[in-house]
This record gives sequence, structure tokens and C-alpha cells, in this order.
Amino acid sequence: MLKRRLFLFPLSFAILLVLAVSLDPFDSTANELAHYIERKVEGENPLIAELGGQVAKTLHAHDRLDALIDTLPALKIGAQAGITAADSASKRHVTVNSVEQARAAIERAEAGDVITFLPGTYAFIGNNIAVSRPGLANAPIIVRAAQAGSVKLELALAEGFLVTAPYWIFENLHLHGACLVPDSCDHAFHVVGNAHHFIARNNTILDFNSHFKVNMENGLAPDDGVLDHNTLSNTETRNTERSVTLIDLVAASGWRIHHNLISDFIKDHSNKISYGVFAKGAGADNRIEYNLVICEHRLRNKAGQRVGISLGGGGTGQAYCRDRRCISEQDRGVIESNLIMSCSDDGIYLNKAASSRVSNNTLLNTQGLSVRFPESSADVEGNLVDGTIRARDGGVLRAQDNVDTNGVQKFFGDHSVLALFQNPSSMDLRWRAGLLKRPVALARRPPGSTDLCGQKRNSQSAPGAFDDFSACLQDPH
Repeated sequence: MLKRRLFLFPLSFAILLVLAVSLDPFDSTANELAHYIERKVEGENPLIAELGGQVAKTLHAHDRLDALIDTLPALKIGAQAGITAADSASKRHVTVNSVEQARAAIERAEAGDVITFLPGTYAFIGNNIAVSRPGLANAPIIVRAAQAGSVKLELALAEGFLVTAPYWIFENLHLHGACLVPDSCDHAFHVVGNAHHFIARNNTILDFNSHFKVNMENGLAPDDGVLDHNTLSNTETRNTERSVTLIDLVAASGWRIHHNLISDFIKDHSNKISYGVFAKGAGADNRIEYNLVICEHRLRNKAGQRVGISLGGGGTGQAYCRDRRCISEQDRGVIESNLIMSCSDDGIYLNKAASSRVSNNTLLNTQGLSVRFPESSADVEGNLVDGTIRARDGGVLRAQDNVDTNGVQKFFGDHSVLALFQNPSSMDLRWRAGLLKRPVALARRPPGSTDLCGQKRNSQSAPGAFDDFSACLQDPH
């Protein structure tokens, strides 16, 4: 056995070397090659399988930094503890302290109602919670906890809230998927059909396949929604055939997804491909900005491919497309000022996404940023990418003021972008001592724009999502 291993190590390194120098580094990344090798040697004889495993392991190691610390610092991104709900001039306030009262209040709600859960834990079983009564633009219906962290909803439901009517707001709630078979908890919120102008803000949601599922129904699209300052995560991998995408937006337009903390979305079954956020299905004008996406945080070291943010996702069947064709999956989508970390696949992936803008994002320990297929066109400006920025399969990429890592460098474990920061694995994202605040090429910013941490941008500042990450941290006092 020892002799065989001694033989395998130099041979695997030789194969790695040949592959690295023979492949176009802007056409394939180390992780892509590792995934390819893993698929090719699956089921082969033990010697070939072990050799392939050694090569793939080496490639993965060269492409990834050390695992993130388990506990993140207190951030201004995601749900904020202890936030008190704003006063409302509603004509009717309804207080509920049981599951039955909550279901009845939601079922009978009128425009302008404020439905407040008293502090406690509420266990929902049986049917989904039907949200079918319409609010109005000037009188939305609000479902809330008076203070964030005081109310926990245990949902042993395939779908938690099925929202089919417009102008509903959910805030300050903690929702947990509590199904006996974990993958049976599919969606915390299913926003569908006429449920336009939906808002979810300052909620913590754990343990669903897709925490928010948004799609058309009967020719109606739930447009113009907002997801603001939510924390979305899973405490275990999802052993499911279903889609694992924490924000799964199909055929809807005009959504704004911002200031959310999105992490740990590993699909551990079927194709093992998962996403933090995608918008697809021929929608338009969706904005994904100021989010922190960590593909692998507490859940790590599983086979499969995790993508941070995507316009287009894996594509859409024509029957589910807004125009029933999906010539393009997204039009005029914006991905701006996000920090995306620890993804085994692309941090940002554009699939048939026309007239896109991808600007001022920081991607650390990901495969990079891809613009794919002739239907995709993107202005990619001011991004800081530990990985490669590339067009694939005919994608149109107009790149300016970006900093990325040469593909050959990544094959051999050179992470020059990561080296700009003190210690990314511990979320210490200060610029390294001796480097200027603007350590690399300048990126132009429009007047009045802000960064991930809420700081005003100068007309010229460092590429990426932030100039000073300390502004993203909560004041410990």
C-alpha cells in the first residue's frame, strides 16, 4: 500500500501539471477541472479512482482558502437583533398568542391590519398558512413580532406562508423548518401570482430548501417585492431532489434583494448544484445588492457545486417563463456591492442574462465570475475577484476597472487578491499593513453611491464592495 501511494503522489502531480499548462486558464478553472475529474473516475477501478481523487483534491486545495470561522462578527448585514417594530397608524391592531388565533387573523385580514404575535414559540402543522386577502398600497397588511427575536414560528409544513395577494409585510420573525423529514420543508414563503409588492424585512429563517420561492401563476407575476435585512441559512445539508436556492425568483420583475445574510445552502443529493440567490424565468429589472453570501460557512467539505448569486440560474422550462419562451432569462438585472465568499463554483454566474450590470462586488474564495451564452451581455465594472472574470460560450463581457486572479495562478494556489486582506478566514477584511486604502486599480463610482457597509463612495475608490469593512461591524458598545 505504501509503495502504491508513493507512486500515486508524483504521478498525480505530473498529471496536474500537464493539465494546468495545457488548458486555457481562462476557459477552465481548477475547481471545474476537479469536478470533471471526480465525475470521470467515479466507478472506475480503485487505482484510477484513487489517482483521480488525489488530483481533484489537489486542485480543490489550490482553489480554496481555509474554512471560515464558525462565529461571524456582529454585522449590520442580515437580521438585526432587538429591533422594535415601527409604530403604525393602522385602523386595526390584532394581537395573537396562539396558532389558531394567528391563522384566523391572517385569514380574515383587512387592508391596513397589523397582526402582532405576542412573545413565544408557535408550532404550525397541517396545511400551509394561506395569505389571500389583499392589502393596499397605502394600507398594507403587516404580520410581525413587536421586537426581533421575541417570536419563533416552528413550521412543520412543506410551505409555510402561501402568499397569493398583494401588499403584505412580514417583519421581525424567526421561522424554522421543523419537518420530521427535513427536506419536506420546502419553502418558508411561497409568493405567487397576484402577490405583488410583498416585503420581508428583518426576519431570521432557517432550514428550508428555498426560504423564499417566487413565481407566476395563472398569468400573474408577483412583481416589485423587497427582501431586506433577512438572515437565511441552514443548519444541515439538504438531502433532497428539489431545488436548493435560498432566494428562488422565477418570472417576477422589479424585485430588490438587499442587505441580507445568506449562507450554508449545500444540496447533498441528486445533482448537488445549489444557489444562494437567483433570478430567472424572463423577468427584468431585478436588483441584488449589498448582501453577504457565504456558500459554505458552518456546513463544509461536501461534494457538489455552490453558486453565490446568479441571473439565469440553471435555466427555466418554457412553461414557467414570463413570456413562455425565455429567450433571455433576465433583462437589465443588477448585481452590485455584494460580498460573496467560500463557493465551490462561481461567486456570480450569468446565464442568458441580457443587458446586465455587475459592479463593485468582492468575491473571495470562489471560482470567479462568468458571463455565459450569446444571450448574455454584461457591463462588469469595479469588481475585486479572487478567481477569474470570463465570458463563456459566446457571452458578451464588457469589463472595466476590475481586479481578478489569473487562471494559471489559481491552478498553483496563488491567491493574490486574498493577500490584500489581513485574514479572510477570520473575516478580518482590513487591508494588509503597508498597503494603501486603495491598494489596486481605481474603479469609477457614480455620485452619491454607497458601499456594502453604507459608506458614501468617492468618485474613485478601491474596487470591490467596500473601502473599509469595519463600517459593516456592529458597534460592540
